[in-house]
Amino acid sequence: MAEKLVKGARISGGQRDKLASDLKKKYEGGRSIRELATETGRSYGFVHRVLSESGVNLRGRGGATRGKAKKQA
Repeated sequence: MAEKLVKGARISGGQRDKLASDLKKKYEGGRSIRELATETGRSYGFVHRVLSESGVNLRGRGGATRGKAKKQA
């Protein structure tokens, strides 16, 4: 489990690099941003920003899509 961080504490330098690396690994392993935010005690926005800064290719949202209905055979 990721280290629980103090809410609102500034994270910089090596600590931020390590956190970014851990979050990237877990996100690419299938975890959601929301799960990672809960696990680390940080906000969704913070985790999203750290992943974006790390060059992660973020997945699209889940759930129903608004595309055309597929024809059933």
